[in-house]
Amino acid sequence: MTSKKMFFVLVCLLALVGVGLLFSVYQANTLLGNKSKTLVNVKTQDKQLAQQQAQIVQDKKDLRTYSSLNTIAKTVVPQDKNQAIAVRQITTLAAQSGIAQLSSIQFPQSTLGSNTKSPGGLTQVTAVPTIPGVYDLQITVTQDPAQGVPYSAFHTFLDKLELNRRTAVISSITVTHVVSTTGSSNQYGFTVVIDEYIKP
Repeated sequence: MTSKKMFFVLVCLLALVGVGLLFSVYQANTLLGNKSKTLVNVKTQDKQLAQQQAQIVQDKKDLRTYSSLNTIAKTVVPQDKNQAIAVRQITTLAAQSGIAQLSSIQFPQSTLGSNTKSPGGLTQVTAVPTIPGVYDLQITVTQDPAQGVPYSAFHTFLDKLELNRRTAVISSITVTHVVSTTGSSNQYGFTVVIDEYIKP
């Protein structure tokens, strides 16, 4: 082989080695880029998992800390709309206040048996928009002015209603002053609308 041919062979080999080297560098760079992206994704996922784990630990701690509140809420907010219990409690409170007999205790008209869809399967109630899962049952208590009661008895009755867990919120009061034929002016009739909150 002549020196000229040898020179061309060596130049071609050198060119091939150069191209191979450039191709290898490009492939290595691409591989490193992909591995870098994978590493960044794994680190991001690891950070998110660590945050979720810390949140779960905090949530478990909060559940232990505030578990008593759930018990209190179940005790304070009735879980049924038992009208018989509500009527019994209201009449008992009235009797304790010096009101011998209330004229009426009324509930909203029931849609039971109709095609009307009611919240939570309950009738006579409306959903409380600001507290999910809690419903409002309005109870109207009336004392006929013809059977008026002393103001002190009415005032005591209101106080007792507000301390009772079923009748703690009074949304409306209408009072009628009764002047008797004997001149006594301390007799009153009233209509009180009570909101009973229920969390079934």
